[in-house]
Amino acid sequence: MRQEELLKQLVAAINKPKLGLHSEAGSSKIYCNRHNGSLWYTLNNSEASAITQTALTGYLKELKFEKCERRGKEVYKLLITIQADRPYILESGHDTHFAKSVLAAISLLLLRNNYILPSHYSRRRERQMKTCCSVGYG
Repeated sequence: MRQEELLKQLVAAINKPKLGLHSEAGSSKIYCNRHNGSLWYTLNNSEASAITQTALTGYLKELKFEKCERRGKEVYKLLITIQADRPYILESGHDTHFAKSVLAAISLLLLRNNYILPSHYSRRRERQMKTCCSVGYG
């Protein structure tokens, strides 16, 4: 009986999707652009740290545009919150290829899963939407 229980736990662990990049606690802000010799990176005490993984897999929690100041200029940033092993906040310029590609992919995902249908919007709105996504550079 113990072997059967262990086998079930092993199968469950194998079938469970791995989310995130690593397992540190707290949220992590990831900058998505081609600066600092990497496609995406984090900042620690103003020091850029390249992320070598090519994909982030998790659940889309929030999309928002935020006005902020960078290099003395007022700019708009797209902030994408992904829940994985911890929350990840992806930041990109609002008009970058990355931002446009992510927004296009999310809209296709939503349309394909019938989350956005104008004639049925009020019924669909009541359903809880949980979209799993993978963001990456290939």
